[in-house]
Amino acid sequence: MKRPDKSRLLALLRTRIDQELRTLREAQGAAQEGAIHEETRQEDPKDTRAIEAQYIARGLTERVEELLGTVAELSRLRLGTFSADAPIGLSALVALQDGGDERIYFVVPVAGGETLTVDGTTVLTLTPSSPLGRALIGKCVDDEIGLELPGRRLEAVVEWIA
Repeated sequence: MKRPDKSRLLALLRTRIDQELRTLREAQGAAQEGAIHEETRQEDPKDTRAIEAQYIARGLTERVEELLGTVAELSRLRLGTFSADAPIGLSALVALQDGGDERIYFVVPVAGGETLTVDGTTVLTLTPSSPLGRALIGKCVDDEIGLELPGRRLEAVVEWIA
């Protein structure tokens, strides 16, 4: 499989997070407006529309704040260069050979679980705090990984690091 360009992967990840942030900000504005709209005023003691609208607005605000933190973390990420004998660390691109299947992971501080495709190659973002991320940090080429995942056991070998 072709090794994708990490700077393109990072740019694609940032674009995806920026798009999600724009969408959430629009939803947040609408939810805040709805929370104070006259139609949400409590009409009787059992009417909870206003409370529910406030919960939704608060939840969206928290998610926007979280995404702003994600954007800041990704902006600070410096892409390192990893030689064949270097251990896996933050910003590494890692290929795992798992029973004949090669999977490529991009180790990032935040935004794990995103699937990115560059030049026809699919890459999954992975944080060091995830179970697989913890298992990979510090490993080198040809090291074996054994990890219990929901529904299966992962037995893989680090094929390459970039």
